[in-house]
Amino acid sequence: MYSTVPLPTEVARSVASRLVALRKDKGWTQAELARRSGVSLGSLKRFEQQALISLENLLALAHVLGRLEDFGGLFTWDEHLAAVRRRFAELDD
Repeated sequence: MYSTVPLPTEVARSVASRLVALRKDKGWTQAELARRSGVSLGSLKRFEQQALISLENLLALAHVLGRLEDFGGLFTWDEHLAAVRRRFAELDD
């Protein structure tokens, strides 16, 4: 069976790839980004190579790269969807 929804590992690899691109765009080495963010160089290398990182370290990297706001919409409730669900629930009653 095929799905158009990406797997968590695919999303992680994509995020890691975009982080590498942002780092390089700023002209920073891995060591420089690690120093600026407080994330260990080993953790940064692991993320860039294997897409494995703690949430705390990912947020620290995003902050230093000016992308922390990208996490603002994560897990937000869509009010429009909630209204549609309420309307269908009313119809079932």
